[in-house]
Amino acid sequence: MHQPDQDIRNRLLVARLPAMPQILVKLLGHLQADDLGMQELAALIAKDAGITGKLLAVANSSAYHRGNRAANLEQALVALGTDMIKTLVIGDSVFQTFNNFPHSGSTDLRAFWKNSLSAAVIARDVARRMDYPHLEEAYLAGLLHNVGRLALLATAPKEYGFNFTARDDEDLCAVEQRTLQITHAEAGAWLVERWELDSFLADAVLYHHESSERLESAHPLIRIVRLAHLMACHPEDDAALAEGALLCGLAQDEVAEMLAASARQVDKAAVHLGIDLTGADDIPAPPAYAPPVVDPVQQRLSEEVRNLVLVSEVGQAFARQEGESALLESMTRTARILFDFDNTVILLENPTGQLLVGAPGIATARIAEFAIPLAKGGPIAAAALARRPAYLQRGGDALGLPEEQLLRMLGTEGLVCLPLVSGARCLGVLVGGVASWQLAACQKRERFLQSFGTQAATALESALQERQNARRQVASVAEEYREASRRVLHEVNNPLSIIKNYLSVLDSKLERHEPVAGEMSVLNEEIDRVGQLIGTLADIKPLETGPRATDAVKVAEDVVRLFRAGQFVPGSVQIGTALHDDARLVEGDADTLKQILVNLVKNAVEALAGSGGGRIEIANRGHVHRERRLYLELSVSDTGPGLAPEVMANLFAPVKSTKDGAHRGIGLSIVHGLVKKLNGHIACRSGRTGTAFEILLPAWSGASAAPALPVRVLGSV
Repeated sequence: MHQPDQDIRNRLLVARLPAMPQILVKLLGHLQADDLGMQELAALIAKDAGITGKLLAVANSSAYHRGNRAANLEQALVALGTDMIKTLVIGDSVFQTFNNFPHSGSTDLRAFWKNSLSAAVIARDVARRMDYPHLEEAYLAGLLHNVGRLALLATAPKEYGFNFTARDDEDLCAVEQRTLQITHAEAGAWLVERWELDSFLADAVLYHHESSERLESAHPLIRIVRLAHLMACHPEDDAALAEGALLCGLAQDEVAEMLAASARQVDKAAVHLGIDLTGADDIPAPPAYAPPVVDPVQQRLSEEVRNLVLVSEVGQAFARQEGESALLESMTRTARILFDFDNTVILLENPTGQLLVGAPGIATARIAEFAIPLAKGGPIAAAALARRPAYLQRGGDALGLPEEQLLRMLGTEGLVCLPLVSGARCLGVLVGGVASWQLAACQKRERFLQSFGTQAATALESALQERQNARRQVASVAEEYREASRRVLHEVNNPLSIIKNYLSVLDSKLERHEPVAGEMSVLNEEIDRVGQLIGTLADIKPLETGPRATDAVKVAEDVVRLFRAGQFVPGSVQIGTALHDDARLVEGDADTLKQILVNLVKNAVEALAGSGGGRIEIANRGHVHRERRLYLELSVSDTGPGLAPEVMANLFAPVKSTKDGAHRGIGLSIVHGLVKKLNGHIACRSGRTGTAFEILLPAWSGASAAPALPVRVLGSV
């Protein structure tokens, strides 16, 4: 999840932007040395099959070919001439480079290409009139002067997608600086500098938006590209064109001549390069757009509410996992999605509390053999001991051997180390691999990271506790079975001894042919007694844990306070409470109750927002006696349009959410499961005046036996 104010320069550093083709690099080298004749040009072109094919196609077209036989490469070069060859090589090389930028294949580049070709044609014409010796360099500078717009589109498609087609003026540069902290001129110059050309080409790209006053004494190539940009992008701005012409020592009538001639030359170049510019002039170029500035305080509050809801849903997802392995896999998968981690591992504290050891089955197989001593220091161990996240980068001075191993293991440049803290105990550390430029964004989301870590640690502690309880139960059952076995063996010896004796008597009587009915009856009785004794081994029952007290009023007030604080609740929706202090304690877990209330309030907000607004209320209705047990009743109600009968019929069933109606989706099935987990009951009342969810939770056994609120007696909810 990228933040809009992330440093795009860092993204440019790691983006896989294409390099300049070698044929173009060598061509520019020969041109700058002034030693490129037809023979050298032919040798250079023959090494590139793509360029060779392009030149042969143009040479054999009707514009150049007059014979019946197709021209070979040597004949093609002679027919085209040196100037056309250089133009085609430069144009096709840049065209292929531009098409290799990310997202260029899914973007309409016709207007961009026409602008680039226009600037190139005009720049060469201006250079010729100024007697600038490197015409091809001027042509290339015109082609590349807006390459920064492609670079920004490739590295920030979401933030820059709209402004890629915006009008190219100073307002665009201001919006780029404000939203991305870099202009397309700066990005283009950075890209050209990567190509390591011995030229003022990068400077020409960088300064093509500078004022004419600042460029009066600049290198000729910089002034040429400035005028070419004005003529290609703002041909209607007479004042700017006049300043540009003066900057290059040209008369205004020369500018008009070049503008008139450039359109024909652009069309000709597009045909030779195989670029379709049909409809390019019809593509709108709106003013640059910058999102409105958001109040940082309101933005932070809104983000806190969204994070609360998101973390609550994450906690529910963790709670649904069965087994420790499934939970660890869910934690790593969710962390990768929420925080853009490339890969994730979990290091758990070992039973002695002296090591962090890799959780098996996560990321790579060898992580299970990885360990970090907590007492030896190091950034990851320090993060675990301090219970605070750490952000590490390859090459940092503080990195120890374990950190360097993890960087290689995860194949990343940076590590986000998130301690899994539950209460006063750190259960381990979740380590996420990220690009180095992402570390700053992760630091800005530290509170969300810590909330995620707390939910993960709570679920992990529960899983570990369940495993420990299971082990204790198994050990207890095993001990009981051993004790029962000893008792059974002792008791079984008696009937077995009787059976053995009667078998001897039976044998003697059978030899004498005497009746044995009495002995057989005794044997049957004793065998049945052996079976009954052995059957007592199946009577052992597992151990149970005791309940906990939760202040339901405090939990409800916390939920309402968080929803009120941010922008999650629209202005048309009001949220209030009717909470009493007389009855407030229930048996169960506070986090589970919070998850229940957050889901119900969120559903009510969505229902009212879609129906014009209304009021939501969380109420404490006091104690209720049902089926010989005391409960505390909570309700979450809204004044919405109510629920349809078919929706009510399947209200708590897990269905695929479409959000077409109020309170629909899988969330209510989760709420139902959480209420049942607290040994409670939930019901829904709905009509034209609104919808109310009524929850009965077991009252804390330590609560007053005679509450101030009246106790209602219900047969059912």
